[in-house]
Amino acid sequence: MNVGDRVRLLTGREQGVITRLLDNDLVEVAIDNDFTIPVLRREIVVVAAEEQKAFGNTAPPPVAPRSTTPMGGSSKADKSAVAAKGGTAKPAAPGQAAPAPAPVLPKAEKGLYLALTHQTPELLTMHVVNNTESDLLFTYGEETQDQYRGLVSDKLTAKSVSRPLAHLHLKDFDQWPGVVVQLLPHLVNGRTAFELLTKRVQFRAATFYKSRQQAPLLQQEAYLFQLDEKPAAPIAPAQLAEQLQQHLSGNAPAPVPAPAPEPAKAIVAPSHEVDLHLEALNPEAAELNPPLTNTAILKLQLDAFEDALSRALATNMHEIVFIHGSGNGTLRKELHKLLSRNKDIKFFEDAQKEKFGFGATLVRLK
Repeated sequence: MNVGDRVRLLTGREQGVITRLLDNDLVEVAIDNDFTIPVLRREIVVVAAEEQKAFGNTAPPPVAPRSTTPMGGSSKADKSAVAAKGGTAKPAAPGQAAPAPAPVLPKAEKGLYLALTHQTPELLTMHVVNNTESDLLFTYGEETQDQYRGLVSDKLTAKSVSRPLAHLHLKDFDQWPGVVVQLLPHLVNGRTAFELLTKRVQFRAATFYKSRQQAPLLQQEAYLFQLDEKPAAPIAPAQLAEQLQQHLSGNAPAPVPAPAPEPAKAIVAPSHEVDLHLEALNPEAAELNPPLTNTAILKLQLDAFEDALSRALATNMHEIVFIHGSGNGTLRKELHKLLSRNKDIKFFEDAQKEKFGFGATLVRLK
């Protein structure tokens, strides 16, 4: 049994997905991708692929992740996406609101990536993506409380995706382990040897939700982290021969211990009231001469809004107030667009009109 296998409980009719191997006799299973329970290996059986094809999959279909990408009205990118599909945007029926345009996310370039895709709105599946022309040997492990645990070692051919390496719940975001991936690209009959790449990934709310891109090869949106910002350095033939001779003779230098990973920083909940006025966010920027353009100010305000909202969600806050002011209503309109597309929002409304007028929005979180 491996992480990602679909299994059925022998003591009932429930099915689920193996999300973690706890020890030799115990695994963690996500029942219908909703809640996880520890189960003994002898109490479950793997559901064969032929059975799923014949009788269907009882698990709920994957759901698109929540959108945190700022969007205004119909953009050129939206229109080009519709044109590329050979269709035209259908106007809304009288009395109905126009449908929200689908977000147009950037496409990832060639490289090696760690990709987290939504299996359900709360359950994420992790893969290594080899979007290069070379084969790849890799290992995957996790670090918790300064302890490392190796979990997977495998080989990927060029332009391929690994099997599921782990399943993570968004509700446990602040308890996610650090990820350690070691990468060694190679090419059969190639003329260049490469050094081993080691990449550590610590997930933080401030940057996690901004990492959404169109994942290569997976053909879907994912939270994407590039593993080879620095490509593996080639090893000169003379240096490679010297290293091999040292290892064969037993005179190889002792390996240098990897530096201890930085302790994961706890996610700090934002203030209950977040003031998005420029002078509150950055007093120095408010006094610049010449002053910032309206576009630059709006971007600064939207970045602060997304950071506060993601931290509020990660720390399970029930509500938060964003003070945006009245003005010409541009910032309020942009915030409401983003909030209306976020599935983790119960509702939002103008906050305490007697205190803020129409210059603040109260957001209730699920």
